[in-house]
Amino acid sequence: MHNPRLTILGCFSASPKANAHPTAQLLEMKGHLFLIDCGEGTQIRMRQQKAKFSRINHIFISHLHGDHFFGLIGLISTFGLMNRQQDLHVYGPNGIKEIIQLQLKLSKSYTQYQIHFHELESLAPQIIFEDEKLSVETIPLHHRVYTNGFLFKEKIGERKLDFEAAKNHKVSHTYFSLAKRKKDVVNLDGKTIAYQQITLPPDEPKTYAFCSDTSFKPDIVHQIKNVNLLYHESTFLEEHEDLCFKTKHATAKQAGIIAQKAKAKHLVLGHFSVRYRNLEKFKLEAEEVFSNVTLAKSGLTISIN
Repeated sequence: MHNPRLTILGCFSASPKANAHPTAQLLEMKGHLFLIDCGEGTQIRMRQQKAKFSRINHIFISHLHGDHFFGLIGLISTFGLMNRQQDLHVYGPNGIKEIIQLQLKLSKSYTQYQIHFHELESLAPQIIFEDEKLSVETIPLHHRVYTNGFLFKEKIGERKLDFEAAKNHKVSHTYFSLAKRKKDVVNLDGKTIAYQQITLPPDEPKTYAFCSDTSFKPDIVHQIKNVNLLYHESTFLEEHEDLCFKTKHATAKQAGIIAQKAKAKHLVLGHFSVRYRNLEKFKLEAEEVFSNVTLAKSGLTISIN
């Protein structure tokens, strides 16, 4: 299995422009393809990335500002045109169900598939999705409206088979899956072989934290400690920090401080205000406090290591 991969579909704030698309991301993790936020034009960006629409069964919406969900009704409608049959799960703030259902009702665009809305209102972190391979929990943020980030956490997987060791110990391939599940096996000579002799430890579970629109909020650090990849909004530079208080956004340096305190391995900056022409300043500013910084841009794919 390859490492999880994050693809940036859009990473700018406010109104869409020709080369400044609002927030949306695709996260491929443990066989899932998650859509995180769905700003205007998201499905066009998805087609440009040749994303498989049918693989998206879970959509996570951070908050109900238009640049984070105005593309959702269009994507839901397109799913219908594609004769989608499988259920769709949408996780977002209380009210998202009413908005989407009203749009569908007034346009008489009824879907032939089920949409399950998971409406959120808790001010404390909560697990909103979980299976045997990963979990997703909310990261409560501080913005002008109720807002969550999302923490995606892989679970410890099976051990990995050491093919050469299995061959040397004369273990039949029919026992490989048992050994990977920590079960001792019997080889072709009838001898018991401990699973540790023919398997290797599993890969370290990977984590991804998506921190959408928020003012500087250091109390999230304990929840995202040692995260492999952190995406944190950085709408402004320090020279415009005064605007953060009014708009409840963060600066690039503040994002760097969160990454540094959380001991994140990699920081991705995004949600840039379109007022700035030179985005390299964001990177330089965050690097004053944290070294491994990448600027988000549409089409960028990052392996989560």
